[in-house]
Amino acid sequence: MLFTGGTIRTLDPAAPVVGQLAVRGALVAEAADDGAEVADLGGRCLLPGFTDSHVHFPTWSLGLRQARLEGARSLEEALDRVVAARSHVREGGWLRGLGWREGDWTEAPTREALDRAVADVPVALMSKDYHSLWLNSAALERADAPLEVQGGVVEESGILRENAAWAFRDRYVRPTVDEMVEASREGMRVAASRGVVAVHDKDGWLGAFEVFERLLEAGELGVRVWQSFPWDRLDDLRGLGLRSGFGNDMLRMGYLKGFMDGTLGSATARLLDGSGVEISSREVLEEVVRRGAEAGWPVGVHAIGDGANRAALDAFEATRGAWKPRGLRPRIEHAQLLDDADVARFAELGVAASVQFSHAPSDRDLAERLWEGRQGAYAYRSLLDAGTLLANGSDAPVEELDPLAGIVAGVLRTLDERPAWRPEQAVTVEEALHAACVAPAWLEHAEERRGRLRPGMMADAVVLDRDPFTCPPEELPEVTVEGTLVGGRWTYRSF
Repeated sequence: MLFTGGTIRTLDPAAPVVGQLAVRGALVAEAADDGAEVADLGGRCLLPGFTDSHVHFPTWSLGLRQARLEGARSLEEALDRVVAARSHVREGGWLRGLGWREGDWTEAPTREALDRAVADVPVALMSKDYHSLWLNSAALERADAPLEVQGGVVEESGILRENAAWAFRDRYVRPTVDEMVEASREGMRVAASRGVVAVHDKDGWLGAFEVFERLLEAGELGVRVWQSFPWDRLDDLRGLGLRSGFGNDMLRMGYLKGFMDGTLGSATARLLDGSGVEISSREVLEEVVRRGAEAGWPVGVHAIGDGANRAALDAFEATRGAWKPRGLRPRIEHAQLLDDADVARFAELGVAASVQFSHAPSDRDLAERLWEGRQGAYAYRSLLDAGTLLANGSDAPVEELDPLAGIVAGVLRTLDERPAWRPEQAVTVEEALHAACVAPAWLEHAEERRGRLRPGMMADAVVLDRDPFTCPPEELPEVTVEGTLVGGRWTYRSF
């Protein structure tokens, strides 16, 4: 195939813009074969395909069919959506949903309120930040074990937070592998229509690797997957002799994932003032990093508050002698609130910041209210200026899996009609695309195979209706995906 007739941006510093791009098989080639199909871009823009560096893919895919509460402006509006979803529940099944955020409401979510809406089937609704679970009485009656667990919060209102929420979810509300496979087929179609060629999946705890493995075996896996695993599974992985990077170009084992603290939305982020919830201590992280390094596994850790981020950076610094000589590439997920003294430490230590540009405009009101306008929140410009590697993701289903929306959020610092929030922390279009295309491949040790369009690299690309580098900034929200290729094969095409 030979692409011509448009703007072709390779993101390769040696040849950032080329007039034509040849594809032979799964790879970018020096020249097209004789008689190769000519793909006339018609003035469109061809770029490397997008990688979502933080997505719960099967969970997001399942959410496409569940009660969706994002944007509900009141408790009653959320309950109306739950009632509407009741008709889709199979006999003996659960009514699942996600996306509520109590900070947006004047009335608090309670078990009693949920009972008024739906009482005859168990209801389990995950919050937008995925760290709180809202249950009705029928759901709580299913519990045959204590709700209280270490690192969890159980409220009289029927809300479970942090480890308590996840323990209940895993024990009672967990979907089957067959359900996840079926939902992920639809999810891949949606992802392809949004230019996604690869994901760093976070649903390892849910058995996502088996989901993707089944799709791969059936010849249906249309997105490259770098799979994380909970760090408490390290002994199992080590016992099998499995290391990071095992797999093929479509499905590989990636890294170990754990949590330092909670979230902004649930008011459980661990702050330097001592507030919030400590899920894992610095000492625990140090032990995991050392053991992981011995077994060939890098570590990524969720850290939201400035206290959690400092503890994580301290742990990576204390263990640098274990992971750095082995070439491992650690990452902190989210890095949402940072003390000024810690911003430069990411680059100094070689720890990547796996961020979500969309979180900044989405969380702006909560951040101002709960963090009282303190500096260091969603400080992407500061991190970049300090030399930090930024990789961007969506955290779907927390935000929508939509790389273009993430790029808009990073550049404009707003996703609605309001002025930019903390515009001094905005990134450029080029920086946003680097975070969505190039940096994720580097984290995978795949920088010589993916992320740029140069001969010998994977022909993973996206076709946009216009060039995001040259269109006016106010037009960025209007940019659309018109084609997606994975390994030289169309997974979506509308032109």
